[in-house]
Amino acid sequence: MPTATSDLAPPTPAPTRRARLPHGFGIVIGAQFASALADNALLIVAIALLTQQGFPGWWAPLLKIGFMLAYVVLAPWVGPLADAFAKGRVMAAMNVVKIVGLVLLAFGLHPVAALAVVGLGAAAYAPAKYGLITEMAEPEALVRANGWIEISVVSAALLGAVLGGALVSPAWLASGLADFCDGFDLPADKLTGSLAALLVIYAVSSLLNAGIADSGQRQRSLAHDPAALLREFRAANRKLWRDCEGGLSLAATTLFWGVGATLQFAVLRWAGVSLELPLSQAAYLQAAVAVGVIGGAAAAGRWLALHQARRGLWAGVALGLLMPVVAQVSDVTMAAIMLALVGAVGGAMVVPLNALLQHRGAALLSAGRSIAVQGFNENLSVLGMLAAYAGCEAAGVPIGATLSGLGVLVAAAIALLIGMDARRRSRASSQR
Repeated sequence: MPTATSDLAPPTPAPTRRARLPHGFGIVIGAQFASALADNALLIVAIALLTQQGFPGWWAPLLKIGFMLAYVVLAPWVGPLADAFAKGRVMAAMNVVKIVGLVLLAFGLHPVAALAVVGLGAAAYAPAKYGLITEMAEPEALVRANGWIEISVVSAALLGAVLGGALVSPAWLASGLADFCDGFDLPADKLTGSLAALLVIYAVSSLLNAGIADSGQRQRSLAHDPAALLREFRAANRKLWRDCEGGLSLAATTLFWGVGATLQFAVLRWAGVSLELPLSQAAYLQAAVAVGVIGGAAAAGRWLALHQARRGLWAGVALGLLMPVVAQVSDVTMAAIMLALVGAVGGAMVVPLNALLQHRGAALLSAGRSIAVQGFNENLSVLGMLAAYAGCEAAGVPIGATLSGLGVLVAAAIALLIGMDARRRSRASSQR
């Protein structure tokens, strides 16, 4: 959390003009979209594969835990990796790693283990992607650039949920491509055709990544052995947490992504229990959340400047308070509307705070290292919250109670951050 020692950090300057997005930004968006689209669709397909193999429902969040584990374990090393090479090339190579995980899944590797392999590629992809944006965009354009990045991320989540639902639907499983792939007699059975479709998307993303222009920026670490890199990472983590603006934004985004990952599974479970929807249709409700996040992210990118990022915290309080309301809904249409509203306030919260975090992180550390620190904390939150959610599922806690409790936790935690930040700024003002 932010501490009083961070008051020594210089304030973020207010932008004086509306800067344009950098040249080549569209290719980055396209490559990121394709890779994230396949990631999100793969999760739905892997859930269906677990069901096909007879695993109980509480195994589903373990897929995400396996996927995110590399983000936490490899965090000290993926940041320096992204900084040392052309980031577009790093992203292309990491898509190849994802393809390897997909192939292993088709040949019978346990879904959780296969998602862990895919996560290895995703863990190094993230600091390269966000670090590249920090290198390309001027500070004045960083909120706007982050708005587009988050729109692409959430659009990929939206369409990935739709695509995943389609790839596990009876219509797809009866299609000619699915039957053709089944002719190879692979252990993934009917879902082999679904995995082949995702492989093509990863390949397209890798080709787009290879076409991204090199920014020319390199920052090789002075440390070379793993232990020294670990010490360097711990120091970077402390430095970002102790910064006034960096610590505040890191705390908020860490909470947001942990909650968002949990909601991804809780919505599927809630739709099945409360709305009696099958997996292929429940996945579409995830798309409703994504539609809302797109709207909230676009609004934040349009109306909030970097120096106004703290205002996004109030949207986090609204996010938490809406979740117990959603838990009481029993109509599909109303559920879609409420979930879209949840997504909208979530997008309005995360975009400005994420931009602030990247700006401070790049100034204090480096582009790749700051994103690696951010990813470590956010994904540690994901692992912890998903483990708690899996425990609730295994213990038979009603899904409505889980959603409501999660919402109260979010609202209280964000309100605490707002109060702490207000007191700190009041003390700093009185000292001046």
